[in-house]
Amino acid sequence: MKYLKSLSIAALFTIALFTSCERDDICPASTPTTPRLIIEAYDAAVQENSKNIFGLVVLGVDNDEVLDGYSVVSTDELILPLRTDTTTTQYSLISGYSYDDNDTPDDTSDDIIEGNEDIITISYTTEQVYVSRACGYKTIFNNVSFTIEDDGDNWILSRSALIDNQTIEDETAAHYNIFH
Repeated sequence: MKYLKSLSIAALFTIALFTSCERDDICPASTPTTPRLIIEAYDAAVQENSKNIFGLVVLGVDNDEVLDGYSVVSTDELILPLRTDTTTTQYSLISGYSYDDNDTPDDTSDDIIEGNEDIITISYTTEQVYVSRACGYKTIFNNVSFTIEDDGDNWILSRSALIDNQTIEDETAAHYNIFH
């Protein structure tokens, strides 16, 4: 009888333990989150042909940090994150980047950075969209505009929007083309 009572208590405890557990809420990696801006590069002379940007470095304006994956690369596609805490994001795109330390590697004061820098400004409004309990919210970008600061020596000659209603909701296709 004492054995049966102990077994019943253990069984009740085990049942209570397993029925009170909740499924873990983990956001799957495949769930779309805040989208990034996708820009594809094309030849200005023959606008149907994609064209690599050689020696490209991408920096955030007022940041001086090279964007991950864009430290002297050659590519025909840029995937740039947009700031969610403000309504504009600026990037410095340097084409043909090179670095000359003047044969003084320990003295950075005389270093020369060469290349053609263009500054782009992306302006937008943000909207929070609920994804799920596990993933929380994502930000989508509405009324997106893309401008190229004129410095008299732009390597980016023009741009065109590929998105309807100037909204960035996902990363399934390019949002803008640039021509150089």
